[in-house]
Amino acid sequence: MLFSVLSPSSYAFHFFARESDIKAGKLISLIQLFFTIAFLFIISLVVGQNKFPLFIIGAAFAITTFGDGVADAINILEKTKQTGHTRNEKYYCAKSSIIFLISGSIYAFVAGAWISGFTLKVPYGMIFFLAVIGAITGALLESMITTDDNIVIPFGSAMVMWLFYMFGYNVDTLYLMQVLVFSFVLGYLAFRARIADISAMLSATLLGVVIIISSDITWLFILLAFFLLGSLFTRYKYDYKLVRGIAEGKGGVRGYKNVFSNSLAALSLAVAYGIFPAHGQILLAGYLGSVATACGDTLASEIGETYKGEPRMITTFRKARPGTDGAISHLGEAAAFFGAFAIAILAFFLIRNDFILMIAVAAGGFIGTNIDSVLGARR
Repeated sequence: MLFSVLSPSSYAFHFFARESDIKAGKLISLIQLFFTIAFLFIISLVVGQNKFPLFIIGAAFAITTFGDGVADAINILEKTKQTGHTRNEKYYCAKSSIIFLISGSIYAFVAGAWISGFTLKVPYGMIFFLAVIGAITGALLESMITTDDNIVIPFGSAMVMWLFYMFGYNVDTLYLMQVLVFSFVLGYLAFRARIADISAMLSATLLGVVIIISSDITWLFILLAFFLLGSLFTRYKYDYKLVRGIAEGKGGVRGYKNVFSNSLAALSLAVAYGIFPAHGQILLAGYLGSVATACGDTLASEIGETYKGEPRMITTFRKARPGTDGAISHLGEAAAFFGAFAIAILAFFLIRNDFILMIAVAAGGFIGTNIDSVLGARR
């Protein structure tokens, strides 16, 4: 290929090159992008353009070239200001994530709308929604990885856009922009408060947009309540837990793994609620139960670990070290019930004034926490 033979000293090389290309002396990232886009074309040909339309591939390409490209430039400038050089490990900043979201969404929409105009015609509202979801996914992936951006970002954003295209989402553009700004501001505030890192900020933005669009803003408030309680009690007696070697890493700052591990079930149920509204009652109960379980489990761990005595294994009742998977205590069980009940009470006032549902959510969350302890003890 032409890109592989360009001289590292040529103007064309430096125009296209990223930091990894300069180190390698080859335009590896551009070659990776070419093969990734080619692979997406093959998928489209195999499954059919009606199921995997070409505008998604064009949007993914725009997200990678414009969104990630501009974000990389911002990151290099910020790293130069902070450290005085542009080499060594990759640098991330919230400013570049904002630029990524804006530029990635705009150019993905323009590319998608243009390609859709002479291939498979799709409503502009759907294209813009997919562009936003793809740009958030791309920015999130960019914050998670250090290499192979031009493989992971276009492929990941294309797969997520394809998934929501199959769901048939078509969202009012003004409403989507309001939801996006609201979700990002909440994530950014968590980042500024040192509750979340950049990857968690973008994960929360993605969750916020999808959950509000699929269900209702009150569903997001329930999930936010869990995250706030979890973050608050993660820092509860943090120094004490740190000395005992059982404290959450990074000073209690949450990353994308924390966000998705605790909310993936809730996210899936919220999406299912938007797709299958006829089953809304059971999906709502499942959503609230999953959040109550996550909240109960988090509080049981963070508060229970400060128990002065020796916890006992839930399966054998033998004494165990604090922090051991499957170990429980009176304090931890009380914290689990408090966490589950807090979500149930909030749901009662925000979503539905139903005592039976409230009791079911509190009980389900408490039981779910203990089931998780049993599973942890058997690992």
